[in-house]
Amino acid sequence: MQALEAKLKAYSNCKEVLACANGTIVIQMALKALNVTKEVITTPFTYVATTNALLWQGCQPVYVDINHRDFTIDVTKIERAITERTEAILATHVYGYPCDVENIQKIAAKHNLKVIYDASNAFGTRYKEKSIFEFGDISTCSFHATKLFHTAEGGALFINNKDYYERLYLYRSFGHVYDNYITVGINAKMSELHAAMGLCIIEDVDKIIKKRKKITSWYNEYFKASMQLEKGSADTDYNYAYYPVLFKDRHELLNYKNKLEDHKIFPRRYFYPSLNTLPFLSSPSPCRVSESIAERILCLPLSYYTTKKEVQRICSIINKCKPQLC
Repeated sequence: MQALEAKLKAYSNCKEVLACANGTIVIQMALKALNVTKEVITTPFTYVATTNALLWQGCQPVYVDINHRDFTIDVTKIERAITERTEAILATHVYGYPCDVENIQKIAAKHNLKVIYDASNAFGTRYKEKSIFEFGDISTCSFHATKLFHTAEGGALFINNKDYYERLYLYRSFGHVYDNYITVGINAKMSELHAAMGLCIIEDVDKIIKKRKKITSWYNEYFKASMQLEKGSADTDYNYAYYPVLFKDRHELLNYKNKLEDHKIFPRRYFYPSLNTLPFLSSPSPCRVSESIAERILCLPLSYYTTKKEVQRICSIINKCKPQLC
């Protein structure tokens, strides 16, 4: 585990990295370390683990809608959602595209808020020649088997503050060091078996991203629609983590999802549903953009082993509806 942490520190240029059991517990630990217990500004367009972590820690998620360009949190709407109970911003880098980290930091500094990034989609993404993990107070990441870099199951905390690191180090290991019992902690350590898997993959991350970029170019080539997937700023080095397709409505999405599945092709409704519509929430605000996108978006198969022939076959099925590419 320590060997993997050293490799991750070098790759991310972060001062400290803690390898952990999964990508949900690291969000919970980050909230705990930053003493966040009240309202948290967050995005409705991400995986449910982000909201679950907030609720599990007793926090109140306050949803801010997403922008149309890259589906990350709309920074122009954050300040109007801040109240005297707001303690933090928890945002997600969606599909590998970074949030507006500079303006989020300005807002956080102005209102004395902590910033946590769920960077599970963004391993390998860089912004202005810096690792995306260098932004915010703490960045969290999932290393689940579906991720670009994975350890079969696992996650990590990326930290640039010594005090936060020391606190999280204790939280991860039952709150004690040998016979010195210091605080309440849990068992959140990554297993050595999962760490070994990560060590087998970490050296090939750049090669993996390069191959995914090539597969993305095949998708762009075979789709008849002219819009391209790449729409990040010139300052972003994208990781090609996903290939989302946006349909005109829910009916069309389900129709073509079913057609693909009939051919043993299994795309994913990622992210669905818009989290502000979860049935166990109490009176969340509407988020019209997120709700619309969540109903219409589908992520197509994309892995290191996806072949050009497979991409061509997938596109030939979908081209019949001429979807708008994200």
